[in-house]
Amino acid sequence: MKAIKYFMLGALAMGVSTTVMAQDDKAVVESIAKVIKEKPADLADQVKAVYKKNKKNSDVLVGIGRAYYEAKDTANALIYADYAIKANSSCSEAYMLKGDIAALGNDGGAAALMYQNAIHFDPKNASAYYKYANVYRKISPTEAVEQLENLRSHRPDIAVDAWKGRIYYSSNEFGKAIDCYSKADRNLLEERDITEYAMSLFFTGKNQESLEIAKFGLTKNPRDAAFNRLAFFNSTDLKDYDSAFMYADALFNKSDSAKLSYFDYTYYGNAYSGAKQPDKAIEMYKKALTMDIDNKEKRAGVIKQLAEAYSSVDDYDNAIASYKQYFETVENPSVNDYPSLAQIYVQAASKQTGEQMIANLVEAEKVYDNMVAKFADSEEYAIFQKARINSYKDPETSEGLAKPFYEKLAGMIEARAEKTAADKARLIESYRYLGYYYLVKNDKATSVSYWTKLLEVDPENEQAKQAMQALSK
Repeated sequence: MKAIKYFMLGALAMGVSTTVMAQDDKAVVESIAKVIKEKPADLADQVKAVYKKNKKNSDVLVGIGRAYYEAKDTANALIYADYAIKANSSCSEAYMLKGDIAALGNDGGAAALMYQNAIHFDPKNASAYYKYANVYRKISPTEAVEQLENLRSHRPDIAVDAWKGRIYYSSNEFGKAIDCYSKADRNLLEERDITEYAMSLFFTGKNQESLEIAKFGLTKNPRDAAFNRLAFFNSTDLKDYDSAFMYADALFNKSDSAKLSYFDYTYYGNAYSGAKQPDKAIEMYKKALTMDIDNKEKRAGVIKQLAEAYSSVDDYDNAIASYKQYFETVENPSVNDYPSLAQIYVQAASKQTGEQMIANLVEAEKVYDNMVAKFADSEEYAIFQKARINSYKDPETSEGLAKPFYEKLAGMIEARAEKTAADKARLIESYRYLGYYYLVKNDKATSVSYWTKLLEVDPENEQAKQAMQALSK
């Protein structure tokens, strides 16, 4: 019994001694780390003194190296990592430090090798598995997450599926990230994981699911900017504008450390546009344009939304000015951008008379000319629209301004052996205009020829039937 008693006391003393030593090591590292951070004139002497007392203490040596790393002095960090390995060749944390240094220098291969060494000497070192996977994901995300699978048996306390989700998220493989996150216990996810899960769903257009995850995050942290932002964005995309405004208020006014971006104001504008509050939408788009936007294409996109918002309240002068600014900003406007601007000119003209009306219709024609110059295969559509524009200039059809355009359009479509529904609709419009034009000009024979053509395309067309009946008298 006495022997057992002394054995237990010895074991207890050893445990206490180990704990005290660990605490002492921690205190030494914290003290010297503070010195390294402050960089006094005698920094080298102070570090050297600590080194001399701890030449064989790998924990202290790797702690010094880590302090140098945090101070961005990777040269000294590497020296002390090597000192730690010399003192203890199986020091997992020393290999971790060397891996971090290599990763910082964009040497992924060397970093991966060091992290593998760290895992070899400490199979329970969870950070080593994750850091290995994180650098290896650039080569193969699938192989990277396989390393994380090896962690599962050593550390059942780690949410391995969530970590796998992180790797896929960082690799922009959002579908695989969703699959991994969905397998993890939601209640054990860190805030980072909840955010990336919701973001993955948002990026893949799964707005309702993304909203649900964001709302789950808000139950854990109601003042989290990322969760409020995602709830705001998703509610806007789901056209639930009342909820969108609630979450927007939470993001803008009730979130901790919310760094607002142009995109937040743009979404606010989208929500107001959807809620039929264009004046407030305009205010938000203008605010977005006062903020830093990291490239011209994104800025152009906001300008275009502003133009559309102005157009929705019949503020055509500002709509046109904004759309012109959009064309000056965007690198490669799409073929659809030109008709959008032309339509604003046409809408403006519809509210005007006389020279003002004609001037805006002329500008609309110029837009279609510019479109054809950039997109040659849009010529037929441009001719069709210019035919309409010229019919607006000549509402009585007395001058026949649209005649050459409808004639050319009809000729282009007639040459086709097979005609789509859109082709037939344009032919009907062309024949109707031309039939009426020649009727106004008292050219009965030519007028009849066009009404006849129209009936061949649309035998039940009432307007053509009435015209033919009138012309037969």
